Amino acid sequence: MAQQAPTAAVLLIGDEILSGRTKDKNLGFIADYLTVLGIDLKEARVVPDIEDEIVQAVNALRHRYTYVFTTGGIGPTHDDITADAVAKAFGVAIDHHPEAVEILLAHFKTIGREPNEARLRMARTPTGASLIANPVSKAPGFQIGNVFVMAGIPKVMNAMMEEVAPRLERGAPVISQTITIQGGEGDVAKPLKEIQDRFPQVVIGSYPFESPQGFATNLVLRSRDQAALATAMNEVRQMAVELTKNGKVRGWS
Repeated sequence: MAQQAPTAAVLLIGDEILSGRTKDKNLGFIADYLTVLGIDLKEARVVPDIEDEIVQAVNALRHRYTYVFTTGGIGPTHDDITADAVAKAFGVAIDHHPEAVEILLAHFKTIGREPNEARLRMARTPTGASLIANPVSKAPGFQIGNVFVMAGIPKVMNAMMEEVAPRLERGAPVISQTITIQGGEGDVAKPLKEIQDRFPQVVIGSYPFESPQGFATNLVLRSRDQAALATAMNEVRQMAVELTKNGKVRGWS
C-alpha cells in the first residue's frame, strides 16, 4: 500500500457529452472504482473533439496527478481523434500497433466484418504505448506513461478498468460513514464546522434532500484514519442528540 494516496484525474472527451446528447456514466463508475483502490480522484474535465483542447488537458493533468483516465474518441470515425491528440501531447509518432491489428483482424474475421481502413484506425496507438485489453468488443485502449486511454461506451470502459486495475499503485482505502439529520443544512452548519475543524483528517460532507417529513440532511464522514473517523462520528451523533433535544431538528438516524 502507498503511504500517501495516489491521485487521479478523469478526462471525458466528446462533443456529444457537451451537447447533452450523451449522458455520461463513466465518471461516476471511475470515481467509485478508484475509491475502492485507495486512489483519490481530484479532478474531472470535459473537452470537445478538438485536438488542441485534448492535448492541453492531457498535458495539464498528467503532470499534476499520478494517473489520468480518458474516455471517448478512440473509435473508427473522423471525430475519433483522442489517440492522435495523446500522441501529440507526449511528442511521439502514432501508427498501427501490430498486436492491436492482429486482434482486430481476428475479430473481424469471426464476426464477418470487413477490415477496412476506418475500422483499422482503432489499432493506431502512440509510439511506446501498451495495450489495454477490451474483452467486450476487442478494439483495445492503450496506456502511455501515466495516461490510460479508454473507450467511451460504458460497458467497454468498465471492462477496460478491470484490465487497468492491476497496473495501478494503491493507497489505503477510504472508509465512509453516514448519519441522517431530520433538518436542513442551516440547522447543523455551525456545530458541524466546529467538529470539522477539530478533525482535519476526516472529510465531512453535508448533502440536503427532501424527505416525506420535510427537509433532511445526510452527513457523510470519510477518512483513511479509522480512529479519527470513529471519534468524529461519535461527536456528530452527540451533536444530533443535542440538536434534537433542543428542538432544532426533528431527529436523526
